Amino acid sequence: MASGKPKGKEITSVFGTLVREAEPEESGGPACVRVKTVKKSGKEEDVHEENGVLFWVNKSGFPIDNKTWDRMWEHVARIHPDGYDVTHKVRDKKDLPSVPIPQAPTNFSASVPISERLDKIQNYMRTLQYNHTGTQFFEIRKNRPVSGLLESAKEMIKEALPIKCLEAVILGIYLTNGFLGVERFPLSFKSVFGGNVHRHVVLGIYYAGSYGTIGMSRREDLMYKPLVFKSLSDLVFDYEKSYNKFMHDVKKVKVGMPVPHDPHSYEFISWKAVTVSPNKMSKKEMSKDLEMMAKEIRTRAKSWTITLQSPRKSSTEVPRDLRSSLQQATKIYRAYTSIPSDSGTKKRSQTSATLDSSDYQLRI
Repeated sequence: MASGKPKGKEITSVFGTLVREAEPEESGGPACVRVKTVKKSGKEEDVHEENGVLFWVNKSGFPIDNKTWDRMWEHVARIHPDGYDVTHKVRDKKDLPSVPIPQAPTNFSASVPISERLDKIQNYMRTLQYNHTGTQFFEIRKNRPVSGLLESAKEMIKEALPIKCLEAVILGIYLTNGFLGVERFPLSFKSVFGGNVHRHVVLGIYYAGSYGTIGMSRREDLMYKPLVFKSLSDLVFDYEKSYNKFMHDVKKVKVGMPVPHDPHSYEFISWKAVTVSPNKMSKKEMSKDLEMMAKEIRTRAKSWTITLQSPRKSSTEVPRDLRSSLQQATKIYRAYTSIPSDSGTKKRSQTSATLDSSDYQLRI
């Protein structure tokens, strides 16, 4: 093996089938560790490389296949002080205690205030913890209809695995469905730190004249905001202040349209209806654009409440204020997304597909 070692590389350690090689420093920046996982048997080598990681955890999705389980347990046995004994004590034991699964707050009494419900939902997300592994546990695609995304939310509750910010938005939509007078909308951020671009998204909440958010992040200040902000611009400016505290420069803030409460809806989530740029616009200009969006959100909440309180109206009749609201929303959406009115469904799907969930992994 020594004769075949590339010049300039040094074998730092060997863990069974795992070979850690230190890259030469002259390749640019500090030395990094590249790991090769080689199939023990057979004439062909099955090589997987990950910079800075001993081995890849799971690339086949859920449920975890036998090949992935074997690799994980082999790695544990190689580095654990008890060696292969830990495999026999844990993996082969049939009467291990069950791992407690957090119970999702799916049923609320009508007497529970909305603010208390949001607190319980956020606390539930905290029990799931933030996903630091880099592995995408759940298949979340932004170009799927609401009904399909909410099916993924049910899977999150069932598996109770750590989640990232985009998954938290979908889970938050599912858990807040049916809250009377509550409107939910995506609130996305693009920031720069150390020359690197970071993207983050939370679920904006509007209720009874106040704004807040729920979501997940590595930083407490960048996920949960209680319903204490009297305007959408106050909420956005508070996020900008939180970002600056962590030395992040906010480049863009995107506000999407309210998400329908119908769990069977085939509508697509509008992730970008209004975009503001803090480094290019004044506070006054930002407030003007955000207030235009906030007016649409408030109109949606008011129209929905009136519709629910008027059972005698025909279910097929759309209230006049809601029709005008939707027309205004369409104008806003087209103006700020540059999507022609005659663009087909195929083009919209292709545009949405470019916004992959990996874009929303905040690295601070």
